[in-house]
Amino acid sequence: MAKNTMFSFPTRDQRNLSFGEVSLDILTDILSNLNNKNKSNLEKVSNMCGCLKERRIVECVFLLCEELGLSPVVAYQAIEILERFTAKHIEDLIRSRNYSSDTEDTRNCADLIFQTLKHKFFLFIISSIQIASKLDLYTNVVNNDIAMRFLQALSYPSSKKQLLDSEIFILKTLNFNLNVPNPVTYVETLLEVLGHNDASVPVAQLHDQCVPVLQFIYLQRETIYNSLLIAAIGCPSPSHEQRAKFVSVTEDFMLLGVGVIAVAAFIHHISTCEKVVEELTEITGISAQSIMDFAHVTLMHITDNTSK
Repeated sequence: MAKNTMFSFPTRDQRNLSFGEVSLDILTDILSNLNNKNKSNLEKVSNMCGCLKERRIVECVFLLCEELGLSPVVAYQAIEILERFTAKHIEDLIRSRNYSSDTEDTRNCADLIFQTLKHKFFLFIISSIQIASKLDLYTNVVNNDIAMRFLQALSYPSSKKQLLDSEIFILKTLNFNLNVPNPVTYVETLLEVLGHNDASVPVAQLHDQCVPVLQFIYLQRETIYNSLLIAAIGCPSPSHEQRAKFVSVTEDFMLLGVGVIAVAAFIHHISTCEKVVEELTEITGISAQSIMDFAHVTLMHITDNTSK
């Protein structure tokens, strides 16, 4: 829960989630749409995907959203907007300079990107959070007044014009296409379908467990997916090519959704985990083995972190 700070919005129930109120027909359409979007995104993945989900950036977004009293959903949406914007911005920079693939040009290109981003990146983070807050129906909007007050408290030099320009720049770079996937949507939709298929599944309790599990996975993303890759190939030192191919796994939100729920089911009550995994396989077509592999690696890292 967000802390009560000078920047927090008035207290209110964040989303008042209530499962079991959507008809199965509508749920089926929503799930089908999410599945199609996921497949479409996986067909377009590049090697840059996931690079900006580095722990320090993710943690920064989580903490900023907590400080601003925003729903966790806004944080995940902001992370996805920020990553897609930055990847597109870098591509545009490279294309505009017509860099070749030789070593010197590569070094110059990397230096240009670093110099271009380093002074504006925090402002891009704030603007991504602002945009994400405007897309969420259940949270208050972070307007420029609130954002400026926040930046001033951090002694971050910026003006309202710079803030507005930053937001517009992100929107234009993304061609105003903000319909980016959000892991929370996948998790909650799958939970809703689970509850419809089997009324005995404790969906609300599983959701309570899913929230910290998803956050843990995002904060430990590199470590968890690296362990999954090593387990998949049976080699402790994956090649560059193997890592490049594995991007289709790291960016698979449907796999992430079923994995999060499987971990939550194990934590909630180990005896129900196998049944939940079977249902998730029926719903998504993802093999029980793949779901359990994801859950096993995640639980292993949760246990390691708890014991430290």
